[in-house]
Amino acid sequence: MRTEDVLAAIATGLWRWDNASGTVTLDAEAARLLGLPARPATLTEAAARSRFHPVDWNEVDGIVHLALAEGTLAEVRLRIMDEHGHVLRTVRSRSKPVLNGSSYLLIGTIQEVAEPQPGTTAAHPSITGDWRRSREAFLLDAGRALAEARSTSEVLRVAASLSMPGFSPDGLAVFGVAGERLTIIGHHGHNPGDDGPFTDMALDTDYPAADVVRNGRAIYLPSPQEYRRRFPATWPMAQRFDRQSWAFVPLIVAGRTIGAWMAAFKHPVAFTPDERSVLTTVARMLAQALARAGEAENEREFSLGLQRSMMPTLGPEIPGMTVAARYVPTGGGLQVGGDWYDMIPLPGGSSTDGGGGRFALVIGDVQGHDVRAAGLMGQLRIALRAYASEGHSPDAVLSRASRFLYGITESYGLPEPTGDGHDGYTDNAPRFATCLYIEVDPATGTLDIARAGHPDPVIRTADGTALIRPTAGGLPLGIEADSDYPTTRLVLDSDETIMICTDGLIETGGHDMASGWTRLRPVLELHTGDSLEQLADELVQAVHGPSSHHTTGPLVDRREDDIALLLLRRNDVAAPLGTTPPEVVRRTALTVAQAEPQQIAGARRQLRELLHDWADEEQVDSAVLMISEMITNVLVHTDGDALLVAEARGPLGTRRLRVEVADASDELPHRRRPGEMASSGRGLILMEMLADAWGVDPRGDGKSIWFELYESGPAGADNPAA
Repeated sequence: MRTEDVLAAIATGLWRWDNASGTVTLDAEAARLLGLPARPATLTEAAARSRFHPVDWNEVDGIVHLALAEGTLAEVRLRIMDEHGHVLRTVRSRSKPVLNGSSYLLIGTIQEVAEPQPGTTAAHPSITGDWRRSREAFLLDAGRALAEARSTSEVLRVAASLSMPGFSPDGLAVFGVAGERLTIIGHHGHNPGDDGPFTDMALDTDYPAADVVRNGRAIYLPSPQEYRRRFPATWPMAQRFDRQSWAFVPLIVAGRTIGAWMAAFKHPVAFTPDERSVLTTVARMLAQALARAGEAENEREFSLGLQRSMMPTLGPEIPGMTVAARYVPTGGGLQVGGDWYDMIPLPGGSSTDGGGGRFALVIGDVQGHDVRAAGLMGQLRIALRAYASEGHSPDAVLSRASRFLYGITESYGLPEPTGDGHDGYTDNAPRFATCLYIEVDPATGTLDIARAGHPDPVIRTADGTALIRPTAGGLPLGIEADSDYPTTRLVLDSDETIMICTDGLIETGGHDMASGWTRLRPVLELHTGDSLEQLADELVQAVHGPSSHHTTGPLVDRREDDIALLLLRRNDVAAPLGTTPPEVVRRTALTVAQAEPQQIAGARRQLRELLHDWADEEQVDSAVLMISEMITNVLVHTDGDALLVAEARGPLGTRRLRVEVADASDELPHRRRPGEMASSGRGLILMEMLADAWGVDPRGDGKSIWFELYESGPAGADNPAA
């Protein structure tokens, strides 16, 4: 009797599915089972596929590839549909897939099976539509959870929490490869120390996980007897865990086996094709998640090492002064960029006593947030330290640094479009850097400041008022080969703090310079206590929120731009016994050059900030009007610059404001009688009308015009000066 006749007698048909030619060959019984006339037939792949339920067909490809990978039979259950979309019958196919290049050939049998009835043992969830839906939902949730895991430990926690539909393992282990050794990356469902014998094992060991790593194929052991038969040497190691079934599945990424995943069960598991498909899919997702987490951890370790090598320590304590610093890298990628700060000891002694102690504070920002920006930052920082250590003045240090940066980037050529629709720079385009350099004399509190396109510093006075301190400046470093950087000198009084930062602290979160400063100012003014470190934390947290990571201060996760921050405070000097403590003074100063009349607006703004809590708004308006007239007169009637110094002293409500505008001309102003249509000549008349006191003081190198206002609001009505 022929084989076909025997198979037909037991209602079993033969088919041959050729993926390369797109044809399906059926014998008479197979044709009958597919709802066709009972005679041999050859169908196109599309015609054969139309006979199957669409949901069932979607599983065929995955099961075939699983069988190809494992070298096993492809077993699948399929519902046969008629031309009206009704289910005729359910069949089971068992086929041996043979790989033919990129295509495959299936040769196997097809046999009708009875649909399970509710309440019978045949209605096991592993062979019902409900099980399929549960499996699909499980794989979707597992994929989402593993995709969100950011570290190896998180991946392992997710893997341990997976509850597979119908056959959840109670013991898991993830094996990795280190050279020629098998290691355990993590495990779950075992007692501490249970992993000892498996922690460091040679790859040629007769152990299932080692075999999987060597060959790249899964091993399923449905019973202890099967484990003992196939791996007698290592069976005693597994026997003590009292498990009934084991699956060892390779972890493969980009065609490379990076380890193995073990799922162990206390109940027997048959490892049907559906169950093997779930295990293989989870292993594939687990391998991808472990690879991503490993790469991310390597990048984080690299970036932290790069940060530690580039960020300086603040050095020993400075008598009479306190310094605090923070560096917060941008999020994503290697988390490195072009922002930096530095503290540089300077040669020579103090300008007053010949002793040591002078130092420089530097803060800067190289354009970009990538490795090249970090590399240029490192080179520029070294150059600045070298120029400062040679004893150059602040303006000379920045001029040399600009020439240095221009020289190392000019060979890259002109900026070009990036090609992504945005105006930007190619990787090889020149880059510039902003920088602020402060030479500090701790003995006197003198600060000599040179600025290259960087945000101005902020002064927090002894009474807690925070003011942006305008300083002269030049172009960012590297724009031109030769640039000038004028120096601004100011004195940090007792208990005053200067803040310098990169624009990331101000502009993060969609803010510009104005709105960003409005956000930060209350943090500075409402800070209480003597801790400069706490103030630095509060400033960073105002932008990003709290963080548990620290890199010379908090390292946070929600970042748009690098942040570098430096705070310098001149400590309060206690008054000698028997003397009155020094009066609280709030002061600002500004030079308005002949070539920069637009700075008059900055002077008005600076005075309003100084008097932001003055009791009488009309007095503030009067003061602003008077300084506009005084500075304008200097620029119009002399050839020199105007130096504005304003200070408010005394307790709130009874303060005295004194404003001086000095110039180098010896010609004293005189009162004029302007006509009704005159455009000038009203400056002294305004001061006489609006000021509580005013005058002109000749000096050896020019003159100073001054006025005073006494706070006269409700709190200052009893001001004796008034």
